[in-house]
Amino acid sequence: MVWTVGVDVGGTFTDFFAVDESNGSVHVGKFPSTPGNPADAVLNGLEVLAQGHGLNLNELRHFSHGTTVATNSLLQRRGGDVMLLTTAGFADLLDIGRQTRPHMFDLFQDYPAALVPRSRRVEVSERITDGGEVLIPLSQHEIERAVDCVRAANPQSCAVCFLFAFQNPEHERAITDELRRSLPDIEVCASSEVQPEFREFERFSTTVLNAYLQPVMAQYMTELDNGLKRLVPNASFGLNQSSGGLMSVARAQRLPVRTALSGPAAGVVGAAHVAAAAQRPNTITLDMGGTSADVALIRRARIPTVFSREVGGFPIRMPMVDVETVGAGGGSVAWVDRDGLLKVGPKSMGANPGPACYGLGGTQPTVTDANLILGRLSEDGLLAGTMNLDKAAAASVFDSLAQSLDVSPLRAAQGVIDIVVANMVRAIRTISVERGHDPRGYCLMPFGGAGPLHARDVARNLGIEEILVPPAPGIICAHGLVVSDLLEDFVDSGRIEVNAENVTQIEQILDSLSLQARKWFEQESILDHTRAIRIRLDMRYVGQNFELAVPLETPGNQIPALMVGDLQQSFFSTHEDNYGYFNPDDPIEIINIRLTASGRLAPLADYRKLEVSETAPVITGEREVVFRSDNPVTCPVYNRNDLSAGHILTGPAVIDQLDATTLLYPGDIGTVDETATLLITLREDLN
Repeated sequence: MVWTVGVDVGGTFTDFFAVDESNGSVHVGKFPSTPGNPADAVLNGLEVLAQGHGLNLNELRHFSHGTTVATNSLLQRRGGDVMLLTTAGFADLLDIGRQTRPHMFDLFQDYPAALVPRSRRVEVSERITDGGEVLIPLSQHEIERAVDCVRAANPQSCAVCFLFAFQNPEHERAITDELRRSLPDIEVCASSEVQPEFREFERFSTTVLNAYLQPVMAQYMTELDNGLKRLVPNASFGLNQSSGGLMSVARAQRLPVRTALSGPAAGVVGAAHVAAAAQRPNTITLDMGGTSADVALIRRARIPTVFSREVGGFPIRMPMVDVETVGAGGGSVAWVDRDGLLKVGPKSMGANPGPACYGLGGTQPTVTDANLILGRLSEDGLLAGTMNLDKAAAASVFDSLAQSLDVSPLRAAQGVIDIVVANMVRAIRTISVERGHDPRGYCLMPFGGAGPLHARDVARNLGIEEILVPPAPGIICAHGLVVSDLLEDFVDSGRIEVNAENVTQIEQILDSLSLQARKWFEQESILDHTRAIRIRLDMRYVGQNFELAVPLETPGNQIPALMVGDLQQSFFSTHEDNYGYFNPDDPIEIINIRLTASGRLAPLADYRKLEVSETAPVITGEREVVFRSDNPVTCPVYNRNDLSAGHILTGPAVIDQLDATTLLYPGDIGTVDETATLLITLREDLN
């Protein structure tokens, strides 16, 4: 048996998805995370998974990993001690930014303080023009002076960000080469290496964030890599990027900022894989975990991508899966505000102490406690009964909340569910309605440990009539890691007007990016038949502030012959798709030319299909569940592992499994297909 495994480290649990490459059989595992050292949960969980399913660790071929280490470091401000070298006169760029407020109508909220104090920013006498010409040469004296300043400060890492280095990286390369030679113990990164793109502030911010994360990720990756070499010596190791593809450990240590949204990106990739198998090309994903809920819109089977967003209040400029996050998770705390109104989140009890029902010292009411009180979760506990839930403890914290609101505990619990659902609905409207997409034309795919519990309420609020629950919804991020490709992004930045005179220049840039991609393919030992490229042009009307990503077809993975008319029509179509109109007479320009190279790992066997069952599904028990009134409804309980293809369930019902609980409302119909995916059709609305 040769197998591959995906491991996703979340704030509450660490998830495992292992596949036998010979026959497609799947084994899953879910273990509590170890926030103090996330590598412990990965290594220990891998051993437990192998022992529990009779897997030989020496036969593990590939290990794919999604991590929250970079995200948590940014949110908690626990990165390295950074120094910045920049062009003379631009040391304050990080503070000046875009001169916009975090919230338009809040005059008192500020952006977070820059990660590099003003005293640790060194100005270097050099200057490149916007056309890439050297205006002020970088002298050897200036290089030595800058290196001496860094040596004296002795930071953990150093970011080098010079003006217009994306047009000409000569000066950045000269100074980073000397820093690495003279100070080998200090992590060094240059903006032309991290993301050589137009827009100085975003490029500077991304590079500083990368330097800030380098010491943290280097330590974590070294510990994990050493542990894996001991435990699974024959396995290759890939780390998931925010763009939804894998990269090597060495690449992750140099560019840790690419992992800022590693986990959520893997979830969308896994969801897209399940949606494709179910022939649902238009799907809205709902990933609800212990701390937050992430939502994304998959349209025409394409994983959504953006090239700029904020993480922890800091702008990042690089390809990322387009995910909207809201503080709505199982551990989200319910509280009463000064106005006497009930609120839920964004504070979360996390994994430790967790909700009150975990029995680990939690003293505040949470969404998980509410679900337990309403009977939606089993008192037998989570993780197939290995993690007990204390209903009395949950009832105790909700008694206090109910008294504050002057309602019954059941009504308070229902109020908590309603509010957390409203928060998730608002996030989905942001990625759908506010962008011109009608959610009624989409299927809702809930995953994460808490997603299937709330999916029906979310779907009904949005007018969605189908819910698609994956076979292992609580493990979908780890599932996405198993089906991810190796991925690398290449970009050339500069303003080029779209006209006949400039077509040759565009083709030359594409040829240069293609050459870089071929070198990467060879470096990563990617076989010819597994290679693929994708081209996108960031285009806009001349005078616009922001651009749109316009895809170009690459037949046979070849650079296409470019025609001005085709480029214009592609932009017009994309502009109309996003904004509802286009103007065929206004001039168009290209800001960035992007080429994404991907390499498929050795293909897995198709996941084992379920046999169609002629017998009725087995009822394993029953439970009193509160849906929309204080009167509980007796529901049959099914075990997800007992369901086979062709089984049809009519609500009300509860479906328990290792990693999640799915709620089937009265009148709704659930059908199991041959891939073990559960399709729920909404039939009635409950008042």
